[in-house]
Amino acid sequence: MKILLLEDDYLYKVSIKEFLQELDFIVDDFENGDEALDAVFTNSYDLLLLDIRVPGMDGFTLVETIRKEELNTLIIILTSLTDISNLSHGYELGCNDYMRKPFDLIELKFRIEQLIKNSCFKTLEDSIKIPPNYKFDVKKNILYKDDIEIDLSFKESELVSFLVQNRGFFVSIETLHERIWENKEISYSDIRMCIKRIREKTCKDFIKTKRFVGYKIDK
Repeated sequence: MKILLLEDDYLYKVSIKEFLQELDFIVDDFENGDEALDAVFTNSYDLLLLDIRVPGMDGFTLVETIRKEELNTLIIILTSLTDISNLSHGYELGCNDYMRKPFDLIELKFRIEQLIKNSCFKTLEDSIKIPPNYKFDVKKNILYKDDIEIDLSFKESELVSFLVQNRGFFVSIETLHERIWENKEISYSDIRMCIKRIREKTCKDFIKTKRFVGYKIDK
């Protein structure tokens, strides 16, 4: 997942960028709104994190310009502004979410995860292609390889479906426990075993792991 970060506070920008890179995101950072706008139209981003008060074009104008060009990229505004009229203005222009500074980086991770989850299937067709040669039927929760159905258990299908919804984004084992097993009494080793069985039925890299971060299926 590729993110554009617009933030003119150097230390704040570095801390956000390093945190997101630890989560395996690709991050391009800018301090100037005009430079950020140029990057938006020359690159393909999945998410824009935009401060409001920056040199050059301000964050609000940037959001307005992007939406006028009918780009549907997800946008989170980062701001210390607390006036409700400013918040309303951002939503009217087309941002997807707000975060008031200062904020906890874990909260940023949660907000990004929620945005991805809420928007993932809105523009998708009935099936999603997964590299190198897999396809997931969204409506039927069925995984195919070369158009041949892979025999998955109910929980295996649920796990694959959840990772597909969040594809390109690492999901922690704690989140899998909460969302797939509804916090029921099951050990993390059992969850890892479920992932192992899916890999045995697909391939080793179908579900990727990053130690101390989580699991993901690539876009």
